[in-house]
This record gives sequence, C-alpha cells and structure tokens, in this order.
Amino acid sequence: MPNLLETIFSWFRPASYPADSATEPAQVTRSRVLAIVYDPVMDPSTGVTLSRQMQWYNPADLLTGFIADLLETSKGLARYEIVQRIDVNEFPAKVDGFRYTPQSYMDVMRRTTPPHTPSEVDYNAIVSQFNLLQRVARNEIDEVWVFGFPHAGFYESIMAGPGAFWCNSKPLANTSASKRRFVIMGFSYERYIGEMLESYGHRAESIMERTFSKLSGEANLWKRFIRYEKSAPGKAACGNIHFAPNSQSDYDWGNTTPVRSECYDWLLNFPNFKGDIRIVDATAWGSGEIRAHHKWWFNHFPRVAGRRNRIHNNWWQYVVDPQKVLT
Repeated sequence: MPNLLETIFSWFRPASYPADSATEPAQVTRSRVLAIVYDPVMDPSTGVTLSRQMQWYNPADLLTGFIADLLETSKGLARYEIVQRIDVNEFPAKVDGFRYTPQSYMDVMRRTTPPHTPSEVDYNAIVSQFNLLQRVARNEIDEVWVFGFPHAGFYESIMAGPGAFWCNSKPLANTSASKRRFVIMGFSYERYIGEMLESYGHRAESIMERTFSKLSGEANLWKRFIRYEKSAPGKAACGNIHFAPNSQSDYDWGNTTPVRSECYDWLLNFPNFKGDIRIVDATAWGSGEIRAHHKWWFNHFPRVAGRRNRIHNNWWQYVVDPQKVLT
C-alpha cells in the first residue's frame, strides 16, 4: 500500500497517456450546439427581417444541410444537435460599441456609405449576454454557432476556454470560466452550405495542425494529408480546404489538369498505406463546386479504429471536440 508521501507525489506527476492501439474503436463525438441568429427586423410595420428582405437563405435550411453533410462525410462519427436556437432582433455591437441600424446597414449594402471600422464584432458582449461560459461549464452546450450577414464582423471560427489555441483566429481571452475549450463558429445566411463547410474546414485545419504539432517528418500525418502537387511535387495527397490535389491557386477546385495523388490510399487504406497512387482531376471533387469539393475533402479524413503516437486514427473527435487535443 503506498504511503502518504507517494500518494501526494502522484497528484503532481504528469498525466500518463494510453498506449498506442490498433484496435481501439473510433468513437462517435456528439456536440450540443447553441445557435444564435442575428436577423434584425428591418421594417416594424411589416415585421420583415433582414434575411427575408434581402432574399437570403433560411438559417433553418442551412443548419439542416450543414449538419447532414458532416454526419455523411464523417460516416456518423460527428453528431451535432441544435439544443437551442435564439433569434436576435438586433445588429450585434462592434468592438467600439457601434451598432448598425436598418438604415445605416442598407446604406452600406447600397454602397452609399463605407462599412464601419473597426469591423470586428464584440465577442465579449455576446459571451456575457448569452451566458456562454456558464452554459459550457454546466455542460448545457458544447459550442456556439452564430449566424450573421455581410459586415457583421464574425470570424469563421474562434476558440475560447482554458487552453484555447489558434482556430483560424487568435483565442478569445478571459474565458477560462467555461472550464473547457469550445468553439464559436461564425456563419452568414447570405452564403450557402458550401461556405459553411469552408469555415468548418479552416477550423479543422487549425485543430489538426495543433493535434500533430509535436510530431515531425512522416510521423506528422496531418502534414502528409494536406500535400498537393504545387506544394509537394510528386507527393500530392488530399490538399487542404483551399487547394485540391492539383490546384495552382486558392479556390482552384475546378482545375482539370491530371495529377498523381495518394488520396485513395487515405480513403481506403489508412493507416496501413498500400501505395495506392491514382491519376485524379477536378471531376473527382465536383468540377469546381465548393460544397462538393469540401465534402470530398472531409470524406477523406481518417475515421478508423486505433491510435498511434497518442493520436487517434479517428480525426473527427478532435475537430468536433478540441478539448481532446493534447497540449
């Protein structure tokens, strides 16, 4: 039986990590989402909101399609649930306290006045108004999806909580009261599901970059996954959210130039690669259509059993739950 000193010392030892495994099952990761929709009434006499006046997309349809795409591409491992939706009849405050009015916003959209600067939204005001830190700490929600509009000032994603790290924007400071990391996504109902997947893709890039940050060379599988012909001649894999395997520039998803890629090896054989190299071009990922490319890219994310170098072979659990990233 350990004595008292041994017990006390054990409290301060670094946490031990589970051994690598070839058989540990890929875990389903669930996330409870608070959706906040800023859709101000533009005409009190009719009650018409900004999204309706501009004939932009219905946030409910965007939520349904986006969640379905993630469920499909993760093969059921990424399960999001909207536990509450809050519709907000106001323009969110900027960091300097400024708020658009219906008139001043339409002046910007008609280009009769320039957009307000600074452009960034006041995240701290949103965190306070909706008690986000307390709700995350009480395990009522796991993350937040905010819908806005052009010039609303939201980042595509931002991470908060203790140990928060870069997530396509710098971490939100003074948010440790949440007791765990969480992500606030910023979407626009002026855009469609493909653009939502792009925002989520940049989130995935940031989280997986951090997940593999302590590994180098071929052990850093994330660096291998995102190779494309222009960045790694002769070693193209799946590319990143902006670059398909044969892209020559950002968003060049319609490039018809054939290129040798190991993307099928990632899709069919990971982690036991077999050297399955095939010739691919834009027809494999939708011939330039944004949503199709992003679904193709996410469909190649590893989602199988096992763990190597303390990192699970199911990458979805890190993307959905950044608390699982070892730091």
